[in-house]
Amino acid sequence: MGKKPSIAILCGGGPAPGINTVVCTITKTFITKGYRVIGLHGGYTGLFCKEKCRQEDLDFDKADMLFNRGGSYLRMSRFKPGDKDFQERFNMDFFKENNVKLLVTVGGDDTASTANCISKYLIQKGYNIANIHVPKTIDNDLPLPEGIPTFGYQSAKAQGTDLGRTVYEDARTSENWFIVTAMGRSAGHLAFGIGSSCHFPMIIISEMFYKTQMTIDLIVDLIISSIIKRQIRNIPYGCVMISEGVFQSLSEKDVKEAGIAFTYDAHGHPELGKISKSHIIDNLVEKKMNELGIKVKTRPVEVGYEVRCITPKSFDLEYCSMLGMGVYELFIKGVSGCMVCRDGNGKIIPLFLKDLQDPVTGKIPVRLVNMNSPEVQFYIRHIMDYITQEDYEAAKAIVPNPEEFDFHKILKY
Repeated sequence: MGKKPSIAILCGGGPAPGINTVVCTITKTFITKGYRVIGLHGGYTGLFCKEKCRQEDLDFDKADMLFNRGGSYLRMSRFKPGDKDFQERFNMDFFKENNVKLLVTVGGDDTASTANCISKYLIQKGYNIANIHVPKTIDNDLPLPEGIPTFGYQSAKAQGTDLGRTVYEDARTSENWFIVTAMGRSAGHLAFGIGSSCHFPMIIISEMFYKTQMTIDLIVDLIISSIIKRQIRNIPYGCVMISEGVFQSLSEKDVKEAGIAFTYDAHGHPELGKISKSHIIDNLVEKKMNELGIKVKTRPVEVGYEVRCITPKSFDLEYCSMLGMGVYELFIKGVSGCMVCRDGNGKIIPLFLKDLQDPVTGKIPVRLVNMNSPEVQFYIRHIMDYITQEDYEAAKAIVPNPEEFDFHKILKY
C-alpha cells in the first residue's frame, strides 16, 4: 500500500492578516478528504536546501486553533532561488518521499513569480505535481480583476485607518500638521485607501506622477500646496499621506541628495522598512517652509509593520476561508500553475500565471492604482486641498510665487 497523498504549503514575503486563515482552511479541507498536510517553514528555503528543510505535519486541532489569528504560524522568508538553484539544489526528494501531489504557495508578486518558475520547472521535468498560488499582500498590487483585493489588504487598511483617524484628530486638536507614510513598495493602494478613509487633505502616491518625473522637490511642493490652501481657508492643521513606494521611484540623484541609504532585499528591492520615510520628508518640508517664512509645525508618523500581523478583520476571515476552500476546488478539477481568485460574483476562478507573466522576465506584474477611477478622481477633486490658479491672489499673502505650488502645474495635469 502506497503512502497517503499529501500537499505542502509555504508562505513567502512579509506577513499579512489572513495567512493563518488560508493555511488552516486548506488544512481542514484537505485533511477531511484524506490528505496529509505538510507545512514548510522558511518559505522556499526548504525546497532548495535539504539540510534546512523545516517541515511539520499540520492537523485539524492546530488548524482549528490558529485559523483566526494574526501573523503566520508557518515562518516566512524572502529567499529567491536563481536558475542555478533549480539545476543544483531543487529538493525533488521532498516531493517523492512525501508523495506530494500539490504545492500551495502563499505570497505576493515575488512569491507568485517564483511559484511560476517552479510550476514551469516541474512541467519540464515531467513531475506530476500541481501548484496553486494564493495572492497575499497588504499592498493590493497583484493583477487580480478590477475591484478584487488581495487578501490582507482590507484588514491592514482598516487598522491603518484607525491609526490615521487618531493622527488626524491629534492634528486638529494641537493645530499641527503630520507627515504620514504607509507601506506599499510599488503601488499606492494602501496609502490612498487609508488617506481617503481619513479625509487627509493631501495624498501622494507614485501613480500620480504619470505625466512628469517624480522628484523629492515636487513631493515637498505638493505638501506645501496643501498647507497653503488650508491656511487660505483658515484651517491651521492637516495630515499628508505618502506611499513609501515614492522612494523606490526616485532617481539616484534625488536619493543621494536626500541622504537616503538604502539596503536591498533578496529580490533587489530597497528595504524601505529600514529607513524613516516620514522623517526624511518632514525635515525637507520644514526646511522649505523656513525658507518661505511659513510658520507651521509638522510631525512625522510611520504606518508600517503595525498593520501586518494584526488579527484579520471579518472581511479577510471570510475571504481567506473562501480562497482556502477554493484551492481544493481547483485542485480536484486538475487545475495547476495558477492563482486562486474569487471574482466579483463570489465564484472561485483560476488566474493562470503563464497568462499574467511578463513575456521577457517571467515576473508577475504589479497592479497600480487606477488614477482614472471615480474613487480616485472624486477624492482628488472634492476632498484634497491644494493650490490652483484661482487661489493665486489669496496665496500671495503667504508666498510670493503661488504658481510654484499649483497642484496641476506640479503634476503637469
